[in-house]
Parts: sequence; C-alpha cells; structure tokens
Amino acid sequence: MNDTRQPAVTEATERLREFMACHPRLAVLTGAGVSTDSGIPDYRDASGAWKCAPPMQHRLFMTSHAARQRYWARALVGFRTLHRARPSGAHRALARLEEAGSVHGLITQNVDGLHQKAGSLRVIDLHGRAEQVRCMSCGALRMRHDLHAELAERNPRWGEMKAEVRPDGDADIETDFSAFEVPSCRRCRQGIWKPDVVFFGDSVPSERVARARAMVDEAAALLVVGSSLMVYSGYRFARQAHASGKPIACLNLGRTRADGLYSLKLEAPVGAVLSGVAATLMGGDRAAG
Repeated sequence: MNDTRQPAVTEATERLREFMACHPRLAVLTGAGVSTDSGIPDYRDASGAWKCAPPMQHRLFMTSHAARQRYWARALVGFRTLHRARPSGAHRALARLEEAGSVHGLITQNVDGLHQKAGSLRVIDLHGRAEQVRCMSCGALRMRHDLHAELAERNPRWGEMKAEVRPDGDADIETDFSAFEVPSCRRCRQGIWKPDVVFFGDSVPSERVARARAMVDEAAALLVVGSSLMVYSGYRFARQAHASGKPIACLNLGRTRADGLYSLKLEAPVGAVLSGVAATLMGGDRAAG
C-alpha cells in the first residue's frame, strides 16, 4: 500500500512554515489533539461529534453526592494515565518555537500541564490544571495525588482496578458506586473537593479570559492546533482574531467550528508538522534534540 501520509505532512509543514514566517509572534490556541500522542484520549471525532458521553457537568457535580462518588471512583482509576503522561513532539516543538520568538504565547484548553513540562513559559491554562483540587466552600487547595491517596486508602478495592481510559483522567466504568467514600475538606470539615478545572456548564474566570484576549490582541496572528473549537470558551478567540483582521491558521485532523474563519486550514498529524516546522525554523539538529 502506498503511504500517502508523508506527502501530506511535508506539504502541511511547508505551508505552516510560510504562514509563520509571514506572521511572527503567533498566539497559539491548543486543544486535546496536542496531547493524544502523549496517550491522553480526546473527546471528539473528525466531524466534531462526541466520541463518548459528554464529561461531568458542573451543576450535577455540585448538587449530587452520587455524581461525585461516580466521578471520583472513575478518576481514581483513570487519572493514573494523565499523571504519567509526558510531553509529545507537538508540546516540545511549541516550546522551542516560543524560545525562538515565533510563538508569542499559548492558550491551552487542556488541563494536563504538558505544555509547561515541555518548557513553554508563557501559557494560559484556560480551563485550569488537573493536578490540584479546591474546596468549594473555603477555597483550600490540595494536591490531587494527595486526595487520590486518601481515596485509595478509604476505597482499597478500587486501587488496582483496570479500565479503558477516557479524556481528562476519567475511566470507562459503570457499576454500583454507592459505597465509594468521598472525603470532605479537612479544613472546613464540610466543603466539596473539586478538581481546580472548569467543568462543562461552568465559566472560565473573567481575569483568565481577559489575559487570553490580551495575548491574542498582542499577537500578529492566531494558530489553532488540535482543537475542534466546538466549545465556546476556545472558539471566542478565533472570533476575536477574525473580527480584528488577524490571519488565523488551523492545524487539526477534522472539522472545527471555525472552519469559515481561517486563512489556512491544514489537516495533518500535529506532532509531525510542528516538529518539522521547528526543525526548519531553528536548525535541524538543535530542534530535533
């Protein structure tokens, strides 16, 4: 069988390199497609439809103890994949491009912290970071691995359970969760522990949105990588860039909500293309290291 992928990667790499050469100081908006090569599943297929049931809703989590039992039981199994994930070629390439001055800053819809682990410095975590939890009553913060250790101690039969991993540290488990123990906040003795991330149905903090909007305003153009932009929290920045006349490029496998706004749309593997662009712009041996 003929391999048609390499010519597509080569062409996409060259076209994106040309776009970046014409528009230095890019703002980059990333989504789940940047982290799939790190072993973290994404939510949507090439048409933008859900691959699985939508994730936890904020209101349901806050109002239902049963929903919290289900969430934390599944997370105790699934979060191991997120915790062990390491940066992909796409993460490393974006960090190198920031170092070279081609990337002005990065807005990510992901909660895995892999951009920072790869070396990116100017990152706005639009939806928060999954490695810590917050008490929704008193605001206390706790590292997530510490809460998971307590959950495992209280619920020993869940510790070694295996299941298919879903996005954002969830696991595909359907069973009786009614006996799963979920602790309250240690400080106020009654607060609900929630991952310090924006759940569906919740709002991104206004200060964070303002910083992201400023980053787009300061950039010469916008590059969308690995995101369908089906959620408004990310889509708004494509609309902002388009309204201000800034060119927008997109590197994503499949349909996105903003397909009508792009100056350049490339459908090719994001890791291979970004690594190729970084190698070309920075010098092959150094960029490949």
